[in-house]
Amino acid sequence: MALFSITQFLEVPMSFSIVILTHNEVGNISACLDSVAWCDDVVVLDSGSSDGTVEVVRERGIKLVEHPFENFGAQRNFANDSIDFQHDWLFHLDADERFTDELRDACDVVMHADEHSAYFVPNRMFFLDRWIKRSSLYPYPQVRFLKLGEFRYEAAGHGQREAEYTRGLGSIEEPYDHYNFSKGIADWVQRHNRYSTLEADALVGQRDSTDGQAAKSEAPANVQQMRGMKRRLGASPFRAIGKVFYLYIWKRGFLDGVPGLFYCGLQGFYEFLIASKVAELQSERRKGDDEG
Repeated sequence: MALFSITQFLEVPMSFSIVILTHNEVGNISACLDSVAWCDDVVVLDSGSSDGTVEVVRERGIKLVEHPFENFGAQRNFANDSIDFQHDWLFHLDADERFTDELRDACDVVMHADEHSAYFVPNRMFFLDRWIKRSSLYPYPQVRFLKLGEFRYEAAGHGQREAEYTRGLGSIEEPYDHYNFSKGIADWVQRHNRYSTLEADALVGQRDSTDGQAAKSEAPANVQQMRGMKRRLGASPFRAIGKVFYLYIWKRGFLDGVPGLFYCGLQGFYEFLIASKVAELQSERRKGDDEG
């Protein structure tokens, strides 16, 4: 942790807002809120939590907005379009993620430079008490810091990516910390079972298009590389083997130790689910065509 913030040293006031997406995150929300305690405009956007998350947020006096979840792209766009934030710049955070002092300083620098509409930000993935640096393709960023009114997301499989922006995209090197397994491996498997259905549906329905700004070269090279690999593997039954080889051998995930081995295996399992569900959907489609 930094001993002091550069913005405090320069006496430059912080002036960006933070939105935190939640759904049944009672075990994560307090630590997430603690990591952004310095921010004067934090909003929690909840999508129907029933585990006490909402009560924790209200007890801490944090602004709460509730909105049904459709997909990550739509939920983030709802935040951008419909919530009355105090500042022009907004950082999107999830409840299992943590802000750092270094990231706060980096956001302040690019915000005051005001050169782009939004910024890619990497995350440090933690699993089994270890930063999974290589297996997680670090730094593999998403657009999380943006100027309101200049950027929009679109759904992409189970997640989201950049869709529209007026002044180009930049990159921030400082990461946020991501505890994707904070609810346990069983929860991760449940979530990725749902995610794999969305990914398979996108592949079969050809809705995961790479047309438009999202496919342009403003995305960092490693993001473009992974998107290209995803397009090439498509619905191939070998995508699971390819993903594990890529992460564990090509990207040297074996250097992440035992946690890296398990992480790569789980990623392969996820890709295997996608390929299996694609095959199932294609079989159902062929059966429907035959009956028609």
